[in-house]
Amino acid sequence: MRLALVSDIHGNLPALEAVVADIRRRGVDQVICLGDNLSGPLLPRETAQYLMASGWPTLAGNHERQILEWRPDHGGASDGYALSTLGKPELDWLRSLRPMWQWTTDIYLCHGTPRQDDEHFLETPRGGVLGLATAAEIAERQGGQNSTLIACGHSHLPRFLRTAGGACLVNPGSVGLQAYVDDEPERYVVERGTPDANYAIVEQMAGAWHCSQHAVPYNHREMAALAMQRGRPDWAQALRTGYVG
Repeated sequence: MRLALVSDIHGNLPALEAVVADIRRRGVDQVICLGDNLSGPLLPRETAQYLMASGWPTLAGNHERQILEWRPDHGGASDGYALSTLGKPELDWLRSLRPMWQWTTDIYLCHGTPRQDDEHFLETPRGGVLGLATAAEIAERQGGQNSTLIACGHSHLPRFLRTAGGACLVNPGSVGLQAYVDDEPERYVVERGTPDANYAIVEQMAGAWHCSQHAVPYNHREMAALAMQRGRPDWAQALRTGYVG
């Protein structure tokens, strides 16, 4: 089975379309979407409609939950903007998504970790940056989940590792946003240093999972300009450069 994994689109439909064109060129059996699909100042409704029509297995990320829970006095600007664009069909679809999914006996999907939608699985913030988690941290977050392939998103950092217990853990990185600042559980920065969209392909061959990570160029300047039009210079900088400043 040859699978394409996409995650953290954040309403960046042109980036997703470029990724899908690249996936078609390479050929896969199935595309799987790992959540944080819409939040941001770009094209949330159009991205929702694209995903709804795709028929892909799609997870809810923490931002899907936050969009649905958003209130004027409690919620971020990116989630609030996304919510303001969505109609009943998109909101009903959003409510139907789950954050974790035992997709097959051997394949487990989660946005964050098997226990929490907003917890980094393969990374831990230390000293203001998001670095590789220790083996002990990863094992704790994995808990009793023993699928041979576990796919996650959330961090926006492409990563693949094979644990001592034999599980393969993969994060395809972010389709739509290559830099950001977060304050939970402490303040840290993620910077990819490139505007290119990221995704991964995993394939089982001779009983072992293989992974290839892919970076795809798209018209990122157009999306940066759109972010500026919508009053988000922070997003514009990240989309244009892959850095937060």
